[in-house]
Amino acid sequence: MGTAADNKAYFQRGSLFWFTIITLSFGYYTWVVFWPQSIPYQSLGPLGLFTQYLVDHHHPLLHNGYWLAWLIHVGESLYAMVLCKSKGITNARAQLLWFLQTFLFGIASLSILIAYKPKHPKKT
Repeated sequence: MGTAADNKAYFQRGSLFWFTIITLSFGYYTWVVFWPQSIPYQSLGPLGLFTQYLVDHHHPLLHNGYWLAWLIHVGESLYAMVLCKSKGITNARAQLLWFLQTFLFGIASLSILIAYKPKHPKKT
């Protein structure tokens, strides 16, 4: 049975699968936005053709979307802090871990915190 102390320091790392997908996707997006001239479009098959089309015709949209994605991650991180407090997670280290994990991986982390149901000790 969980104790109140367990609730205060609750943290759960997210899925390595999703973290890998998000890291590779954001890495590719960063590459497309800041160094589009260095991408080997022909070597990437349909993804390369689609990426080249976006770079050639919608680069300002890609650039703005990139910064919007980071802004959304900041918002998700701040919401994670609100959730920590509402769920009784008061340990500073646990809150920092939730903030950083949510900032880097967004909803893949935030969904774990949203689903968390703190255990309340039985009153006798």
